[in-house]
Amino acid sequence: MNLKDFIRSIPDYPKKGILFRDITTLIKDEKAFAETVNRIVEKSKKFEFDKVAAIESRGFVFASAVSYILKKPFIMLRKKNKLPADVHSIDFELEYGTATIEVHKDSIEENENVLIIDDLIATGGTAEAAAKLIEMSKGKVAAFIFVINLFDLGGCDTLIKNHYKVENLIEFPGH
Repeated sequence: MNLKDFIRSIPDYPKKGILFRDITTLIKDEKAFAETVNRIVEKSKKFEFDKVAAIESRGFVFASAVSYILKKPFIMLRKKNKLPADVHSIDFELEYGTATIEVHKDSIEENENVLIIDDLIATGGTAEAAAKLIEMSKGKVAAFIFVINLFDLGGCDTLIKNHYKVENLIEFPGH
């Protein structure tokens, strides 16, 4: 199954000059969604990890299913002011703005290995922030798995240069 066939491309969203890769067309197809989750599960077997984390919000779709299949705890990396207890927080740059993500301080124990899953990597700012949150929690990033890599925007390359392990299922140009 070619998962690329299930990704819709939307020009000039969320702002002019961005070509948005829409995963809603993939997740609404039960066979494509199942295939995507199964491929993430297979790629995850390369790594040793204690917990699965995902970046809000589309990463939750894939990571929660992977967490369920692998019987691993699921950690939510959420937007600012969405978590009710004490949090670690980090601000970061996006391709088209700035944002903040947070994790509960009690989500990750010292030296736990955490697999981070997200739908897409572009410039890598969100992924780097996610890694910093795991490390602020005294955990270790086991690896990243992305459904889509926008290869010409350099996010995976940046993560690899920073000594993180990275996998993705499909690639598109970013523009």
